[in-house]
Amino acid sequence: MAGGIRQRSIRLAATRRLGTIRTNSGFDGNDLEMVSVSPPPSFWSRARAKLQYFRHRIRFRTSVRLLHGPPAPNTPADAVIIVALVRNGSFYLDEFLQHYRGLGAAQFVFCDNGSSDGTIARLQGEPDTVVLQSRLPWGEIESDFRRYAAERYAPGRWCLFADMDEIFDFEGAGRIGLPGLTQYLTQHGYSAVVAQMLEMFPEASLSDAAGKPYRDVLSQFRYYDLGQIVEYDYHDGENIGFSYFLGNNTVASSDIKVCFGGIRHKVFDEMCCLTKHPLVHVTGAVQPGVHPHCAANVVCADFTALIRHYKFANDPFGRDADTINRKAIPHGEDQKRVAVFQQAPQLSLFSETAKTWAGVTTLYEQGFLVRSQDFSAHVAAQTPTKGR
Repeated sequence: MAGGIRQRSIRLAATRRLGTIRTNSGFDGNDLEMVSVSPPPSFWSRARAKLQYFRHRIRFRTSVRLLHGPPAPNTPADAVIIVALVRNGSFYLDEFLQHYRGLGAAQFVFCDNGSSDGTIARLQGEPDTVVLQSRLPWGEIESDFRRYAAERYAPGRWCLFADMDEIFDFEGAGRIGLPGLTQYLTQHGYSAVVAQMLEMFPEASLSDAAGKPYRDVLSQFRYYDLGQIVEYDYHDGENIGFSYFLGNNTVASSDIKVCFGGIRHKVFDEMCCLTKHPLVHVTGAVQPGVHPHCAANVVCADFTALIRHYKFANDPFGRDADTINRKAIPHGEDQKRVAVFQQAPQLSLFSETAKTWAGVTTLYEQGFLVRSQDFSAHVAAQTPTKGR
């Protein structure tokens, strides 16, 4: 965390009334551990906090090993680099690589946290990949690892943060790809895109779908639910626990909100954050990956993109049980999901309020995403990328 952000967090503690903030923890970034905001810190407490930060930073940096790929950037200045967090991600790899290569990604930087399922061997056979590894506890290094990878391999370039179960999408993706998207962003002086996360699920019970291969998941998890989503203004400091990271950001449209809840709140009582800054231009004062959901010092585009989230594929409750046993994620979301599943082993997320996936433009009409007439015109004016 750079000095500006640390100073801002100290000022926040000194100026906000007693309340709550979210801590930075958790595998998928939906960090719900709540802590009290303390009174203004003393000089010695600030000094101890800075010392702890530098110790943590040194511990993390010395833990990182390069397992595969070049040690430094070797991509063009206009490249889009994928930074992906992974632990035992072989289930997703074929479709993940295919999707992002199809969008025009130039390179993949995988941040591994101790895979043992053949993920690393598979990636070592891919020419456009880098594999970094740290075996420190995941909850302690998630944001550090993202930011380190972005700053090491994407300086001056566009970085797209993606978890293995996330499919990034946007209007015209099949027509203009990532090159056409970043061209628009650069022309308009934007340095980030806000995206909303959409939980995808099947009509069948989650237990019946648990063993399906990812290629089948992408075609059969065709439903989503827009109920119980709570929206806050982008700079709402009272209701957004990580708002201090957003303080120096600007958004080109006041219609762009930070969203929480959705189907996971409805079924599991998780008030998880659905909003992220997945695409960031790593240049100038921009600070990528300072929090699982955002970057700092960015100018956000005038539309929102989409992350289709396939969290409920690949034996989700078995994976949750594993994280509980390893005490890897302190925020407690996994415990809530396992508790519900134990009470209802044939649980299905499908209900009469479920909607069928019909593309990004439908989500504009349904009010989940924000449309920009300028971007729509840009998409329409572009010559389709070869092969799309």
